[in-house]
Amino acid sequence: MSEELDQHQRETWASLLGVVLYLPGTLDGALKAQGLSHHEFQILWWLSLSESGTRTMGDLAGTASVTPSHLSRIATRLETRGWITRRPDPADARCTLASLTEEGSRKVADCAPGYYATLREHLFDRLSPNQVRQLGSITTQILYSLNPDCRPQ
Repeated sequence: MSEELDQHQRETWASLLGVVLYLPGTLDGALKAQGLSHHEFQILWWLSLSESGTRTMGDLAGTASVTPSHLSRIATRLETRGWITRRPDPADARCTLASLTEEGSRKVADCAPGYYATLREHLFDRLSPNQVRQLGSITTQILYSLNPDCRPQ
């Protein structure tokens, strides 16, 4: 097997890299009008998807793909705005729990329509329903290769 990528692989990688680089910036721009960065919204959104609205900081850092120190800075900003609270985990004092507040839930609800509209405009509306399913299957395979912990338990 050649160590080089063939032309189709290079073109595919270039377009995927462009999406990975430019889509978060586009989402970040859409969220700035709502007073949030993409990373801040991500943390609130991941908490909103959790049944209890609470997750450990370590779990959030892994899910959001940020370092623990970066997450700590983000969480401090979110906590200052009243959108999350942090407290020691009663089951494991080494862990800190982050919880979405009612105000944080409202912020997610306020921002989500614009966030989803941006995703539709730049991603989903450009694909057929079949392509969306294919993209989901493809990206899931890649995700599990990169981070096996993302597999459903």
